[in-house]
Amino acid sequence: MLRRSFMHGVAAVIVTVGGVAGAAAEDLKVIKTHKAKDLNVTLLSESGPWKPGKNSFVLEFTRDKKPVDVGKATLSTSMAMPGMAPMLAGATVQPEGPGRYQGTISFADSGDRQVTVSWDGPAGKGSTRFSVPVR
Repeated sequence: MLRRSFMHGVAAVIVTVGGVAGAAAEDLKVIKTHKAKDLNVTLLSESGPWKPGKNSFVLEFTRDKKPVDVGKATLSTSMAMPGMAPMLAGATVQPEGPGRYQGTISFADSGDRQVTVSWDGPAGKGSTRFSVPVR
């Protein structure tokens, strides 16, 4: 009985602390899906589109709707500023399971960002770029 109670407590902590990591796929909203050769790269979040401030997200890699282990994945953004250097933001990305990564990123303000996603692992080495609005 004690073990059962302990496991229920652990499950409650994982669900409570997990944030986006604990969210079921059906609870996540697609921010953007982008085709990179034979991989689909999808950004998802519980709240939908990115906003100024801190954002949690899930990054998924799939092929034929099946998760693909891409090894180490990174995500960074840039925003062109007329007459100035581009604004850069890097995300913290941690593996959550095959082809699925949990991440956080912060933005000082709104605007369209060029997102660069890179990977290096069992599925090969690659990167792709696409635009995502921050509203």
